[in-house]
Amino acid sequence: MRAVTYSETGPSRVLRLVERDQPAPGPGEVRVRMVRAGVNPTDWKFRATQMNGEYDEVAPGQDGAGVIDAVGPGVAGFAEGDRVWLVLAQYGRWLGTAAEYTVQPVERVVHLPVGASYDLGASLGVPAVTAHRALTAGEDVSRLSPGAMSGMTVLVAGGAGAVGNAAIQLARWAGATVLTTVSSDEKAALAIAAGAHQSVNYRVADAASELRALCPEGVDLVVEVALAQNVGLDVEVLRNRGTIAYYADNGGAEASVPVRGTFAKNLRLQGLLLYTLGADLLEAATIDVNAAAANGAIRVGDEVGMPLHHYPLEELAAAHDAVEAGAVGKVLVDVAEE
Repeated sequence: MRAVTYSETGPSRVLRLVERDQPAPGPGEVRVRMVRAGVNPTDWKFRATQMNGEYDEVAPGQDGAGVIDAVGPGVAGFAEGDRVWLVLAQYGRWLGTAAEYTVQPVERVVHLPVGASYDLGASLGVPAVTAHRALTAGEDVSRLSPGAMSGMTVLVAGGAGAVGNAAIQLARWAGATVLTTVSSDEKAALAIAAGAHQSVNYRVADAASELRALCPEGVDLVVEVALAQNVGLDVEVLRNRGTIAYYADNGGAEASVPVRGTFAKNLRLQGLLLYTLGADLLEAATIDVNAAAANGAIRVGDEVGMPLHHYPLEELAAAHDAVEAGAVGKVLVDVAEE
């Protein structure tokens, strides 16, 4: 089979197109013929800074979608021919989704809903599961479903990004009012297309005043991509017992938290990382995200503010470079014909 791998850390030029033996599924595993792979910032950051534990070679890619073509012993609920999407495919393993075939434990395999495209399936894992955890990190909602966030207001920082877009769509599906902060009119248009009710440019002189005018009682939860940069704004606009759920260190690796402002409002700061989420939260997220996808409530494409950028497998390095350069939208790799 064809795969793109690296055997040393560094820039995208360390990626190589290679031929490898087709893997066989073991107990509790399935083999997936990949159709589409998703590229996330975590992929290029991991490639650039560290190898993968005991493995001397890594085929990157946490997200993807394809068709099961072999089932290992003891597997229930999956069969050859099932369309599926993957989550955390390369975590703790050498073989991710940048290959014609990958073998995965069933815990990382999810049935792709009828009518859902492989493009959508390859776009769900890291962004949508991260967004789900952020939206359920407060004390009010632990699972997402239609109406679960009715009456709540969510502020999504960076609403034009992949996680931000997923958070907007999932929060809208769950019944929340969604505000978002963006850096330009172009990104505001993308966030509104995703479903945000209102957007505010965080670069204006007093973004906090604009947000308070939109939600005088204070927002319930902030989905935050740049805590170091935005924590002061977040604390100012949150209601009592609100939550900041942060999933990245954009804007700075260390944050100065307003101590009195946070304890006076009984605020919660919840960090989250997909890799250490835990099996229970990961399962809850995939179930809810899949329900939203089946309902048509989470989608990709220009019409929902998530433009798609396709690259062939042999150009994975260019796909990594595009994500590293801040491509607006979702970068996908076409591994095989549908």
